[in-house]
Amino acid sequence: MKKRIKIIIIVGARPNFIKMAPLFEEAKKHKKINLVLVHTGQHYDFEMSRVFFDELNIPKPNYNLEAGSGSHAQQTAKIMSRLEGVIIKEKPDLVAVVGDVNSALAGALTACKMHVKTAHIEAGPRIWDKRMPEEINRIVADHTSDFLFCPTKLSVENLKKEGIVKNVFFTGDLMYDAFLKNIKIARKKAKIFKKLKISPKNYYLATLHRAENTDDRRRLKNIFDAFFEIKNLVFICHPRTEKLLKNYNFWNKVSKKIKMISPVGYLDMLLLQKEAKKIITDSGGVQREAFWLGVPCINLMKNVAYPEIVKDGWNVLASDNKKKIIKAVKYFNPQGIRHNYFGDGKAARKIVKILENNF
Repeated sequence: MKKRIKIIIIVGARPNFIKMAPLFEEAKKHKKINLVLVHTGQHYDFEMSRVFFDELNIPKPNYNLEAGSGSHAQQTAKIMSRLEGVIIKEKPDLVAVVGDVNSALAGALTACKMHVKTAHIEAGPRIWDKRMPEEINRIVADHTSDFLFCPTKLSVENLKKEGIVKNVFFTGDLMYDAFLKNIKIARKKAKIFKKLKISPKNYYLATLHRAENTDDRRRLKNIFDAFFEIKNLVFICHPRTEKLLKNYNFWNKVSKKIKMISPVGYLDMLLLQKEAKKIITDSGGVQREAFWLGVPCINLMKNVAYPEIVKDGWNVLASDNKKKIIKAVKYFNPQGIRHNYFGDGKAARKIVKILENNF
């Protein structure tokens, strides 16, 4: 009997959980695959973590590294030092990391230094700005990985420009797999509107969590000055953003002027996005979901990791410019075609098949 392929999957943040759900579902169908789930604990708040496991039927992690918060260096170092012992114990054939978070960087570096083959899921997106911590994470994970699974064809081209051509595969986006399945389920869950006392198609939805915005007092103030002028705005407040708003003494004003809610589960989030007039965000995942839903998206970043959605006209770059944000809320109404850049919803199936064929 052939040996089972043991794969350690590293997750640590909300987008990771969403992307891993289709992979676990697919892996169940393949007796050759043995997945070991390692949760780094990067997102340790219940609404940012465990609720996604419950909703998406992801199995309980085999290991929780409990890295918690801290600076980029502190968090990455904790994950690396604790992951090393897991790899020694489990002796995996492959370590798989996903996305652009610190957990992906730490997982890829640790596996590479221990001479364990590594796969980067969601390889290749680039924002072309190394001041962004996520960009550094992407680049390092890509250049230390043995298998690179790309969400778009442009991601493949980006890797080619950097000299990475071996074992590069366009599989499509695992997040798109999850979206296609769960949007149907989310439509049946309308309790969130009653809970929040809002009506569908009668509000704007906003999120904000990127370090570029939250760690810069001036940028954060500019963005919230714009938010104050938007009627019927629902702002989902990330725990990290809340902490910084309080540090900057902005919290009292923001909490009085804006309808703020805590992070919600995946299904509720999909429904809130689907029924929003427009979405205002700095989240790469939320931007893609807005694109798939056909909801106009106002981007609070200087650049975008997925320029395809800007090219199609459904995402407009406003950065922290108050006038641009308010103008986009009033007048940005795209009507163009949304091309299918993110695959056919079968990324998980393709990734599992490629891994089976290569071990």
